[in-house]
This record gives sequence, C-alpha cells and structure tokens, in this order.
Amino acid sequence: MQRTMAVDSSSLRSIPSPHRARSFAVPPRADKAATLLAELATAPCAFSPAAIDLPLALYGAGNLGRLARDFLKTVGQDFCLVIDRNARQIAEDPCWFGVRLLHPDDVTETTKRSLRLAVSLVTSPYVPLERSLLQLGFEDVVPFYDLTESFRAVHPLSNGWFAKPLTAIDQKKTAEVLAVWDDDVSRAHHLQFLAWRRLREEWDFEAAPVSNCSRFFIPEVAGVLYGNEILVDAGAHHGSVSESFVRQTKGSFRQIVAIEPDPSNRALLEDRLQAWLPDDARVTLYDCALAQDEGEAIFHDGLGYASQLSPTGQMRVITRPLDALGLSPSFLKLHLEGAELAALKGARETLLSNRPIVAATVYHNADGIWRTPLWLMETLSDYRFLFRAHSWCGTGAVIYAIPDERVSKG
Repeated sequence: MQRTMAVDSSSLRSIPSPHRARSFAVPPRADKAATLLAELATAPCAFSPAAIDLPLALYGAGNLGRLARDFLKTVGQDFCLVIDRNARQIAEDPCWFGVRLLHPDDVTETTKRSLRLAVSLVTSPYVPLERSLLQLGFEDVVPFYDLTESFRAVHPLSNGWFAKPLTAIDQKKTAEVLAVWDDDVSRAHHLQFLAWRRLREEWDFEAAPVSNCSRFFIPEVAGVLYGNEILVDAGAHHGSVSESFVRQTKGSFRQIVAIEPDPSNRALLEDRLQAWLPDDARVTLYDCALAQDEGEAIFHDGLGYASQLSPTGQMRVITRPLDALGLSPSFLKLHLEGAELAALKGARETLLSNRPIVAATVYHNADGIWRTPLWLMETLSDYRFLFRAHSWCGTGAVIYAIPDERVSKG
C-alpha cells in the first residue's frame, strides 16, 4: 500500500509552463525536412528533468502507469494517488489494490493545486491532455518520463532523455538520414521524434499520424512475411512479439529464437511459449545479452521490460554477438533498451549473409537520432528504410529495414 503524503498547499514553487504543439498538413519531402531539422537543431529547450519535490500523483493507470508505480518503488519514492478517467472500473483490478484511485472530477481543488501530476500515458498526444488537465485546475503537470531522468544514477530507465543541441556533424548526419528514408511519413515521424527530444515540442503531421498498428509488424513488414521464416526475437521480454509472429505467419514459421537475459522475464517467457507452442522443437531460448563483442557485462534485472545492460545493475550476464550464435534469421527484432546499435554491429556478418528484415527500437538513447539508422543505411545495400513512431512523447520509435527482394516478391 502506498503511504498518503501530507499536502501543503502553501508551498511556493515554479509552475511548469505548458508544452507547445505544432501541426503540419502533410509530411515533408527531403528538402523541407532539412529545413525543419535546422529549426530544431540548436534551439533552446525550455524544459529539463523534473524532480519529485512535491506530493506526487500519477495520471493514467494503464501499462505505463504500472511501470511508473514500480519505478517509484524501486527508486524509493512515493505517490499519494492515481488519477484515471476509468478509476471506478480500475479499482477492481488487483494490481491496484490498496492504492487510492480517483476520477479527475473527484479530485478536490486544493489537491489539484498542491500536487505534481505525472502523466503516465503515451498512447495519445500529450499537449491536448496537458491542456485539459490545466483547465481542470491541476497546476503542475509533467510527463512521467521527465521524472525518470532525475534518477538515472540509480535506475536506467531512459525513455525520457533530453537530446542536447545538435552539433554541425549531428545535423549533417541527421539530414543525410532524413534524405534516405523511403517515404515522407518516415521523415515526419523522425522529425516528430526529434522535436520532442530536443525541445519537448509535440509536432503532429496530419497526413502521417502516429502508427497505431502492431509494433514490429507494420503493413510494409506484414505484407512481405511468408512461411518458413526464422525470427530472432532479441529482448523477448514475455514473448508478445513472438506470439504476434506466430499469428502473422499462421504458425508456418521455421524457427523462433528468443533472447532474454532477465531471469524473471525469461521464466514467464518460457511458460508462455510452452502454452502457445507446447514442446515445439522450433523454439529456442538464449539467456545471453546481444552485444558487439563476447564477454560479460553488468545487467539491471527485475525491471520488467525496462531491464537492461546498465552499471546500475547488480548481476552479470554473458554478452554474445549475434554473429557468434550461428543463426540464419529472416527477421531480426531488437528491443534492447539502448543496446541496439552495439547488437547490430555484432550482427554485421549475419545481416550481410542472410539479409533479414530488421526492426529495431531507437528511442532509448541518442543513437536513435542518426547513428543507428545511418549504420544500417551504410551497411545494408538494396534495402528499404522506414521510421515509424508508435506512441507519443518521443517513445515507441522503430526503424524498419526491408530487403528490396522482399518488396519485389510481394
């Protein structure tokens, strides 16, 4: 049960300014994308990591709300209530037992003025939600991930990182990447990603909405998946991507190789895979972490889907380059909480010899600005490269690399 924190409405503090939104009718072509990049490359950012120096409430009791609850417990912080428009239904959920849950309309005006409200929701635009909460009388509203940035010394969760002003080289390399994307939607989503990271501005391209289709199986990927596929699911967590892969291939795949170094995640993954595919010899699990080189590294376990290689951890794991595993993937999925570029470098020969579809998350650190996409673009010839944002606040961004022969076959 969470402790109820005392509320002192007389506390003097600086109220955060509302975030800005910019709307565009159409996604930009390469020349316009370069112009927009120049606008955000070095502009000052009005925001910074947020502290927990006030009574804290969470807004949103979904998946991110549960992660926020667990994060706060891990870093030794507390919250006094959770606010959600479905609070009355959520109150029946055992995972929120003992937590004070309120609908926004049930929060008193005094409480609204006294709390720091951390928005734990990235499935819809942030700025309209922030505005609606301010209109309801909440005075101090911040994105949850802005709080996590103040605890990076003890917890590695980094989805909310702030990008520094781009150097001349950064801007040049990012412009090169923007020019290579296969479609204007990719340029729009890349710029949207950059605008939030650099300036905490929410850019919305009307003709290029955030992709709410299944992450890792966008239409461009699902349309070129066939029977006999071999999936390497790196950062498999509890197996949701492997499960989707089975559905996408209608069970006619050749092999699934799931890689998950976190012991708790892997135990649940094994149970779930056994339930979906009982005693299926086509499924193999590895307990290593993918990296550029063979060795060992410190791993922060027990964080659910945020578990990762990090000096804040307490356990050591074996690291393996994909090239050393002797696999022949036709589809490589990487969700490694920031270790994707190192894993790709350790998979170079596998990529060149097998030419798989690649789907890699890029929103956990600054490699996603240009280093990861440019490495793929310079390494893989005759590929189609796409960038898709699958959620808001700079999260959920995935790079897709699809071999040209797949597209022509489809």
